[in-house]
Amino acid sequence: MTLTTPALLFPAISLLLLAYTNRFLVLAQLIRQLKQMDTEEDHALIARQISMLRKRILLTKRMQAYGVLSFFLCTMSMFVLFVGAEFAGAIAFGISLILLSISLLYSLYEIVISTNAINVELESFEARKQGEAGRQE
Repeated sequence: MTLTTPALLFPAISLLLLAYTNRFLVLAQLIRQLKQMDTEEDHALIARQISMLRKRILLTKRMQAYGVLSFFLCTMSMFVLFVGAEFAGAIAFGISLILLSISLLYSLYEIVISTNAINVELESFEARKQGEAGRQE
């Protein structure tokens, strides 16, 4: 194993962490929007969304943590390979790959929850439209 093997992951992990940060920012924006939307008729929708947002925030935190740990171990593996300890470098790189995989699995789960949250919004929108159509008749 050479120094270039773990170095190949640097751009991928960096972009992944950037994507995770963007997800976090979107979650923060959604929470702010829910706060502005706080009316009596929206309490049920908001309660469902808050539950999902809490899960998504926790998952995003875990995604970021495992991604950062993966990046750190990838860096450490390069350093260990640099000083000539090939076996230790390979182990550190292997653990880095495992941590990256865990991070990606958390990301996949967060995507599933995000999709469910969008469906909740669509259900609410459809219910409002049907209610408005019923009042117009």
